[in-house]
Amino acid sequence: MTTQVEKAQSLEALHSAPEILQVVNVWDAVSARTIAALPETRAIATAGHSIAATYGYADGQIPIETMLDMVGRIVEAAGDLPVTADLDDGHGDAGETVRRAIGKGVVGANVEDRLKPLDESVAVVRAIVAAGEAEGVPFVLNARTDAFVRAGGRPLAESVADAIERGRAYLDAGASLVFVPGILDAEVTRQLVEGIGERKISVIGLPGALSAREYESLGVARISYGPTTQRVALTALQDVAADLYGGGVIPSSTRALN
Repeated sequence: MTTQVEKAQSLEALHSAPEILQVVNVWDAVSARTIAALPETRAIATAGHSIAATYGYADGQIPIETMLDMVGRIVEAAGDLPVTADLDDGHGDAGETVRRAIGKGVVGANVEDRLKPLDESVAVVRAIVAAGEAEGVPFVLNARTDAFVRAGGRPLAESVADAIERGRAYLDAGASLVFVPGILDAEVTRQLVEGIGERKISVIGLPGALSAREYESLGVARISYGPTTQRVALTALQDVAADLYGGGVIPSSTRALN
């Protein structure tokens, strides 16, 4: 049985390895078991948007108790694999939220800055790191900056500079990685890696983004897929339902995964 500390150490090591860490986001116990069963899976990541949608909430509006209950079920379903959780903006008290997440078996998390003032965001990072230290777990924080997704109409160069400034500050405050969501092309990614550090950037895979291998060649440490994995599953569900309504049958390639 892998201990929580060992899981945290494993997750940290996966980020510093030459190969990019791909984490396919899950949203409940059965999706976690399905992904964990694949031999290529090295870690499990939750998708906050997808968990919220499962319960009928908008992204970021799910009660923390409900979110953490599902996160705990995902940790159990993941077995010996490390689980990193999407904890939105920390739900008002990031340190306490992380302490409670650690109690559910989580060893890492994304926490977003929502472009709050830099000093406030750095204080959140420090509170999260302190919570992990207090619980005796080398917590792996993937500190998210919304420099691109909340950029509004500002010039691209300003968003790049903002992400680099915030990323450096978050690493200095104890974060393990800097998560920069958005559709990042090769040149922007190169600038971010040069400004923040090789194997210190985490990105999201979206339609129109680079492939995992392309990001890997640019020095990115990790790629996740956010709510798109649930959207793929729901697209397949809706498509098969439409086919059934049209006189079709359940495809013979369907596998029993639960």
